[in-house]
Amino acid sequence: MKVLHIEAGRHLYGGAQQVVYLTQALQQKGIENVLVCPPNSEMIAAVDKQVVVEPVKIAGDLDVMQWLRLRKTIAHHRPDCVHIHSRRGVDTWGLLAAKSLNVPVILSRRVDNTEPRWWSKLKYPAYDKVIAISEGIRQVLLSQGVASEQVKLVHSAVDTERFAPNSAERQWLLDEFELPQNALVVANFAQLIERKGQDVIMRAAKQLIAEHPNLRVLLFGRGPKLQQYQARIDELGLQKIVQLVGFRQDVARILPAVDIVAHPASMEGLGVALLQSSASGVPVVGFAAGGIPEAVAHNETGLLAPIGNQAQFTQDLNRLLKDPILREQMGRKGRAKMCSEFAIEVMAEGNLSVYLSVLTELGRDPLTSQSQKV
Repeated sequence: MKVLHIEAGRHLYGGAQQVVYLTQALQQKGIENVLVCPPNSEMIAAVDKQVVVEPVKIAGDLDVMQWLRLRKTIAHHRPDCVHIHSRRGVDTWGLLAAKSLNVPVILSRRVDNTEPRWWSKLKYPAYDKVIAISEGIRQVLLSQGVASEQVKLVHSAVDTERFAPNSAERQWLLDEFELPQNALVVANFAQLIERKGQDVIMRAAKQLIAEHPNLRVLLFGRGPKLQQYQARIDELGLQKIVQLVGFRQDVARILPAVDIVAHPASMEGLGVALLQSSASGVPVVGFAAGGIPEAVAHNETGLLAPIGNQAQFTQDLNRLLKDPILREQMGRKGRAKMCSEFAIEVMAEGNLSVYLSVLTELGRDPLTSQSQKV
């Protein structure tokens, strides 16, 4: 079988990282993969050398010529199916390009925001299948009129070998970020945008610092709220408590050395950072938004407050700060959950089953149909 993947992301996190995981795992199963991505994408250096990479200009929804470029690439490679992993126009132009060549096309939906109902009913039925990375996203699609048989659930994955408990990195973390030896380290890994909830964390820290003077908060990520959040830190008098440390490539080294991951996002498809946190043996405190309750089991691998409930979030964070035994127990259970439910192999099998079901429904055998395609 040959699968052509289209991913518009340029940075190696979120959906783009999932595509790298998927192509590598499929490659090991004997599936031939072609990756179409922007010429400056970080995925180019990250994918398995056996994966064929086709750099293609992808300039957004208004880039009409994207249709022609994608069509030419699909026609050249003659895949059994096309798997579109992102938006930025490829979910429209890539769909039209594949359909014009009579190639089955599948879409992964990674966000839980709603779209105009008329657009959903026009767009999604045109795909042979839509893969939702969480049940929360699946329910959003169903609520917008997409047929249940059209939507399949396949959770995102985490690399449980790369993200794993490692107490040896604790001293490095304290030195790297100039933290006191007795620090209680709370970290957040997300874009600096309002819906990710960094302000919720800062307000909680302001309330809890009197009880926990050794509390330290590290906010990892980049985004448009950087200057506003720095001003907010100054306004709350948290200059010695909260650090905006930017985007880091060494998250797998940082994560197992922190005490708690805070993620009070008001919207979230699933939350790859949460999967990484649990795989690293770190408990999570956040909001029960979108697909987060699928990644974090409340009262087992973390604590989830109702969306927007600042008081409950602060109380939950305080509970974990005060109880190292509970943190250890939740971290251990989180690690076990990731290994059994969110491993890369599980995700790859789920996607492969969707490909096979689509080809079977269309009466196409990927082992014999190459000469009949395109």
